[in-house]
Amino acid sequence: MAQRRRQDLIMELIQQKGFVTTEQLVDQFKVTPQTIRRDLNELAKEQKLRRHHGGAGIDSSTVNTAYQARKIMDLEAKERIAEALVEMIPDNASMFINIGTTTETIAKALLVRNNLQIVTNNLHVASILSAKEDFHVIIAGGEVRNRDGGIVGEATRDFINQFKMDFGIIGISGIHDDGSLLDFDYREVRVAQVIIANSDQVLLAADHTKFGRNAMVRLGNITQANHVFTDAQPPLDIRQLLTEHNVKLHIV
Repeated sequence: MAQRRRQDLIMELIQQKGFVTTEQLVDQFKVTPQTIRRDLNELAKEQKLRRHHGGAGIDSSTVNTAYQARKIMDLEAKERIAEALVEMIPDNASMFINIGTTTETIAKALLVRNNLQIVTNNLHVASILSAKEDFHVIIAGGEVRNRDGGIVGEATRDFINQFKMDFGIIGISGIHDDGSLLDFDYREVRVAQVIIANSDQVLLAADHTKFGRNAMVRLGNITQANHVFTDAQPPLDIRQLLTEHNVKLHIV
């Protein structure tokens, strides 16, 4: 098969699924992983897709990538970020944890801690953490999004606003070059804003693919975080913002 024809078919698959792994493309086209990586790199240079560790996807400013695809996107980076972030969390701490596959990875890493108090609007996070008998998990009320187990709405925001916690652990869909934190669901953003307002320290977890990614709802600014955990150097403008506002950058 000609390279351009294969690349066109790759784009059709990604448009259908939102995200595909390198292994899936190798099986589909019966070529080597090196050939697929070369195709993906060329398509990324043409700005037709965004490369992720282990695959590629298409960004949209209005619709997020499907939950099952996001679970496997850049998983190794998320696990490194989670491990580093959890080092900051002492036993007997209290925290909010918001919606996202990154925060679900952090929840798994938190199982090494003892006697944590957690408030979350993420059903998957609650399920993961409830396995630990000495953890006290409170789940916010509200509307459950069936696509990803997130709980959103005015009732959720009002419930979260009753608490004041040591840490707010936040995941995000995109970060603009001006530092704006971006997401797709206005209701989710309103809940995250309340989490930030009621946390003594805000810990933002975002792998490198989130920098420069577009989403249509502005949550706030990266300068509202106390610590930012990522897996590669952010763009220069972001690094300058963090330095100017005394936000600690952790690159894992």
